[in-house]
Amino acid sequence: MRLLLVLLLLANGAYFAWSQGHLAGLGWGPVNPAEPQRLALQIKPEALKVLSAEESRRLSAAAEAAAEAAKECLVAGPLDEKLAAALRPLLSQALDEKAWSLDPVTVPGRWIIYMGRYPDVDTLNRKKAELRARRIPFEPVGVPALEPGLSLGSFSSPGAATEELNALSQRGVRTARVQQERADAKGFSLKLPAVDEALKAKLDPVREQLGNKPLRPC
Repeated sequence: MRLLLVLLLLANGAYFAWSQGHLAGLGWGPVNPAEPQRLALQIKPEALKVLSAEESRRLSAAAEAAAEAAKECLVAGPLDEKLAAALRPLLSQALDEKAWSLDPVTVPGRWIIYMGRYPDVDTLNRKKAELRARRIPFEPVGVPALEPGLSLGSFSSPGAATEELNALSQRGVRTARVQQERADAKGFSLKLPAVDEALKAKLDPVREQLGNKPLRPC
């Protein structure tokens, strides 16, 4: 009987120590529903603020506006039909259909102040020397049908080219004339209206296909 009493006293003492958390250092202790350790981990809990529905909507709208402002509009072109046809499957595979467009455009003609065609390279070189002596810039003609010849400038209209030709005639240029180098042509313009960082990561195959027609800001 005495042994039983001693065991009961020990059991009561152990329960008291456990319930009071005196044995927590040994990993024994009751679960505290208040979990004060979570409060200790909070950073400035007094700074927490419950937002009203209106404040939440306002902050959400501001975040969306900031995200839109971070997006960039990019274009490339003009592109010919062959390049546009090669781009379409790449764009369809990599991007959402609303993220890009290939729009038809008219590529305006170009006029040059032209000197040529010359019968041989020696004649061409003599004309180059004359122009250098008069400090008149020139460049090769990019159209095989007009070679060998020289361009003294390119223009988007025949009127602008004629005006410059008249000015050059005052500087001793006598044998030049206005020549259409390129007629109006149909083409395409690639537009990416809202490019964010995630979308930029998908554009490498598109840039590679574009080659010397780089993407540029709208």
